[in-house]
Amino acid sequence: MGQTVGGGGRETLLGDVISVSGVFEGSEGIAAARDLARAFLADVQAVHGLPVSGRAMGMVQLVVSELVTNARKYSPGLCLLTLEVGGGAVEVSVWDSNPTPPAILAPDPTRIGQHGLEIVMAVGQSFAVHREPVGKRISTAIVLADDPGGDAAGRQR
Repeated sequence: MGQTVGGGGRETLLGDVISVSGVFEGSEGIAAARDLARAFLADVQAVHGLPVSGRAMGMVQLVVSELVTNARKYSPGLCLLTLEVGGGAVEVSVWDSNPTPPAILAPDPTRIGQHGLEIVMAVGQSFAVHREPVGKRISTAIVLADDPGGDAAGRQR
């Protein structure tokens, strides 16, 4: 795993955006990507004083795991994970070299496997697939703090 760093530290503060990136290769990169997300969100809370709920911590790690797993499974070479905090949410983006957009399957409780994007879309506020000059980037946003009223923090249908 490699990590993109700026300003001499592991994360950078640019205006109101706090971000970190990591490059991963191989299946061991999936656990390292989750570790990066966990450490980043702990720093967001401890260093920058932004609230990060336990739900957000868990959901971001789940989304990172699903997206990096897909990148490792369906694309050769490296993948790039970027986490950016701004506006009370963390945007999770994963770039890989495969330009083919993922197949987004309809929910099917009888299907074994291939529920990763279904999960990502259910827990995120947004979901987007962007073609890049090389490959594609998949992004979603997770709210950092649960709604005080107890409502689900995910995307509203």
